[in-house]
Amino acid sequence: MSISVLGPTLGDLAINVKQNISNISHIFLGRSAGSMGGSLLAGFLLEVMNHHILLGFSMLLTAFGMAAIPFCRNAVLLTALMSCIGISMGSLNTGGNVLILNTWGERSGPILQALHFSFAAGAFAAPIIAKLLFGEDDQPHEKSILGSKTNQLLTLTQNSSISPVTTMENKSLDSILHFTHSESSTLKSMWAYIMIGAFALFVSLLFFIMYFRITLLREPARATSGKQIMAKHHNVLIFFLSFFFFWYVGTEVAYGSFIYTYAKDYIHLDTSQAAGLNSLFWGTYAATRGLAIFFAACMKPGSMIVLSLLASSLSSLLLSLFSSNMVILWSCTALYGASMATTFPSGISWLKQYTTVTGRSAAMFLVGSVLGTMVLPALIGFLLGKVQELPVLMYLSLATAIITSIIFPIMYKLATSPMTVSTAYH
Repeated sequence: MSISVLGPTLGDLAINVKQNISNISHIFLGRSAGSMGGSLLAGFLLEVMNHHILLGFSMLLTAFGMAAIPFCRNAVLLTALMSCIGISMGSLNTGGNVLILNTWGERSGPILQALHFSFAAGAFAAPIIAKLLFGEDDQPHEKSILGSKTNQLLTLTQNSSISPVTTMENKSLDSILHFTHSESSTLKSMWAYIMIGAFALFVSLLFFIMYFRITLLREPARATSGKQIMAKHHNVLIFFLSFFFFWYVGTEVAYGSFIYTYAKDYIHLDTSQAAGLNSLFWGTYAATRGLAIFFAACMKPGSMIVLSLLASSLSSLLLSLFSSNMVILWSCTALYGASMATTFPSGISWLKQYTTVTGRSAAMFLVGSVLGTMVLPALIGFLLGKVQELPVLMYLSLATAIITSIIFPIMYKLATSPMTVSTAYH
C-alpha cells in the first residue's frame, strides 16, 4: 500500500509542495535508492540483531514517514521522506523473506507465495483507499460557488459606482477561496497516507509483541533443521539469481507501467480500453499469486519456475510477432501477467532447497531486483519516445524471457553440484 498509493496521489503531492508533477518525479529515484540501501543494510543487520526487532523498527519508520508526507510542503524534504521510506521497505523486503525461510524452512513455499500475494493485494487496495475512500470531495459544488463569485466580480467591475479598491478586495477574496479549496481538497486525499501509516504502526507493534514473547517469556524460536547446507558455488549462484531477478522484476514493472502508454500510442486504443488492458495485466497477476499459495503446496518451486518461463516465452513471442492483433494483445497480456506472478517467490523457495539464504544473500538478489526496476522502466520510457513505430515493450518482454530461460538452467547446474554441510543451524 505504501508503494502503490504514490501513483494515484502524485498530483496531490505536487500541489502540496507547490510544484508540478515533472518537478517532483525525482521522488521515485529517491525511494528506489533508499530501497536498495535498505536491502543492503538489512543484510548486515540480520546477522547481528533480532529479526522481529529489525522488522518492527522498519515498520515504525514506514509509519512515521507515511504520516509525515501530508504535512510536507517542501519538495526536497518530500524526497528525503521517500528515501527514508524506501530504506524501511528495502529492510522489510529482505528481512521478511529471510524470517519466513528461517521459520518454515522446507515448508516455506506456500508462505512465501502468501507473502508476495499480500504485495499484490496492497497494490490493489491503495488506489481504492486513496481515490474512492478519501479522494471524493465537494469539488463540483465548490466550483459552482467560485463560479458564482466570479460572475459577481464581473458585475461589480462593470458597475461604475464600485471603486477599484473594492473590486480588488473582492478579487482577493476570490483568490483566498480558491486557495482554501485547493488546500482542503489536497489534504482530504492525503488522509490515505495517514491511514496507511496507522496500519503500519499497528503491524510494527505486533512485531515488538512477538519479540517480547520470545525473549521475556523464554519461548523457543522455531527452527526446522539442525544444520545449514551450503552450495559449492554459493556466491556464484547468488550472483546469477540477482541477475535473473534484475531482468524479471525490471520487465514486470516496465510492462505494468507502460502497457497503458503503449496501447494508446502504438496500438491507438482509446483511454478506457488502454486502462482495461492495464487492469487485465495486474488482475491476472494478482489472481495467479493468490492461486499460487495452493499450487506451492503440491508443486516444487523449480516446476513452477519452468511453467512460468514457458508461459512468458510463449506470450511475449506472440505479442512481438502479432503486436497489432487485438485478440493476441488481450489474451497474451493476461497470460503474461499470470506468468510473471509466481517467479519471484518461487525463485527464493527454489534457492532455499540448495543453499542457505542468509541476510546478506537475500540482500544481494533483492538489490538486483531493485536495480532492474530502476534501469529497465527508464530504458523503455526513453525508447517509447524515440521509436514509436516498433513494439519495444514487447521486444523487451521477449528478450527477458530468452535471457531468464538461459540463466535458470545455469543456476540449476550450479545448485546441483556437490554440497558441503556447515556447522549447526542457529
